[in-house]
Amino acid sequence: MFLTDAEQNQLKELLSRFEGDSHVQDMKKYIQHGSVTTFTHCKNVTYVSFWMNRKFKLCSDEKALVTGAFLHDFYLYDWHVPEEYHRLHGFSHAKVASGNAVKFFGIGPKEQSIIQCHMWPLNITCIPQSREAVIVCLADKVCSLIEIFVHRK
Repeated sequence: MFLTDAEQNQLKELLSRFEGDSHVQDMKKYIQHGSVTTFTHCKNVTYVSFWMNRKFKLCSDEKALVTGAFLHDFYLYDWHVPEEYHRLHGFSHAKVASGNAVKFFGIGPKEQSIIQCHMWPLNITCIPQSREAVIVCLADKVCSLIEIFVHRK
């Protein structure tokens, strides 16, 4: 583990609002990359984002960072099953995840921006504008690569 016990407890406290929610638990039903569920992927991105912020003394708003990181893929469908409404998943899921986060948790504009911009540069028009959004965008790329190449089915 890269976080101290105190840091792990702080992260756990920041996540406590979300983890018990039934909609969040539904993310365990869907595979994100390789054999990793969307829930686990979001936890991985949250952990790495929190660690990066602490390790590099980036001084981000940790509550917004953790919220955006954990809910960045809160789209609640299986993107591997062909359906018209998510045919362009890579381009559309960030907006869906942001909408769900607003609907179920009432997140604010900063967290919405973190979620909506996590797919940059694929979504070229949604450039991360805050340090929290940049951190989550980078952490998502790191975790995705590891999950794709290390945790193959």
